[in-house]
Amino acid sequence: MAKKIVSDELWSLVEPLLPPPKPKPRGGRPPISNRDALTGILFVLRSGIPWEMGCGSGVTCWRRLRDWQETGVWERLHQTLLEHLHHADQLDSPS
Repeated sequence: MAKKIVSDELWSLVEPLLPPPKPKPRGGRPPISNRDALTGILFVLRSGIPWEMGCGSGVTCWRRLRDWQETGVWERLHQTLLEHLHHADQLDSPS
């Protein structure tokens, strides 16, 4: 089985930082989950391929990335991951 891009441990750190997906005012298909959107975003960032991939809609993942950037989610996520890595003694100290 392929390794998950968003492990359960990573998801437990990230999930509280993400706003719930916005409901669609006119109904329609339910939005993809934040976990699927994050998986799509990380896949594109790691692989460098265009936004068309198999983790939900590429456009949806792009919009979620844009919205999370505008609301400061990425900054909070970065700080949270750095703190987690620091407590786990997983960061190199500056030389």
